[in-house]
Amino acid sequence: MYSIYHFFKSVVDKKGQLRTVEDLRLFPFDNSLLSCRSDGKFPDIALRLNKHREDFSGGELIEIKDSKSYSIPSFNSTLPTGSKKISEIVGSESDIKHQMEKAEDDIFSLVDRDVYYFIRGWKKGNLKVCLVHGSFFETVRVEELIKGAFAQVLEERLKETGEKLPDEVKAKLVSIFSKQNNFKKVRDVQKASVKLRFRIMTEVKSEGNVLNSKQYRDILDNSLNLIVPCHDLDEEKLQDERMEEVFGKKRLSNLHRVKVKHPLNGYFIAFQTLI
Repeated sequence: MYSIYHFFKSVVDKKGQLRTVEDLRLFPFDNSLLSCRSDGKFPDIALRLNKHREDFSGGELIEIKDSKSYSIPSFNSTLPTGSKKISEIVGSESDIKHQMEKAEDDIFSLVDRDVYYFIRGWKKGNLKVCLVHGSFFETVRVEELIKGAFAQVLEERLKETGEKLPDEVKAKLVSIFSKQNNFKKVRDVQKASVKLRFRIMTEVKSEGNVLNSKQYRDILDNSLNLIVPCHDLDEEKLQDERMEEVFGKKRLSNLHRVKVKHPLNGYFIAFQTLI
């Protein structure tokens, strides 16, 4: 079986090494759970698919973020989201595609993949490690986030130049620049001796920083946490049932379970163990 819950269990089994491994990417992950690994390109890890389990589909995408503080490093180029379409990740001849095929995954049988971020932060000899669902950071859809940022740029430039545009024209201009994929391409301008590529970098505010002790007091120092959405009672029950199936009742009782209130995105459940 392959899923984010099985992946978390495999990390719990080796949690002591979270203190000793210098680079989180070098953590001894259970390779039998993985369909691919990537160096410097999203995702760092993808889990294998389960062919006959709708409740445990597997296939989650994981990005690793390692920090020497309780600040989360910037997200470069790929904005944090709760899910991504696999077609945006897998190119026709990409190494990721070849690895997934070698793992015998039917890649496009699961179009939308849940995204998780595996985050480690250090502060004064203490550490926090969180495997957190991407919706923790995506309180505004990516398209709306980019549109909102460009709307601010447009308003600043109009104010600086003294020019005015009708609201419908401004809305149209902002809407044109709402797709992240357009920024990934290298632009080759005629007669220019250099090529140009815009990069979108995302910095986490205090409201979204799961390592922030003032904002999220229940995420303790020296703890490992799986943080999953819990926006209604049905989702909460489902998360508990999945964890119980993977860990078993006895072992699950050794994990601390706490509901975490995100100020902008409702409740999440944290399953926590001390390191």
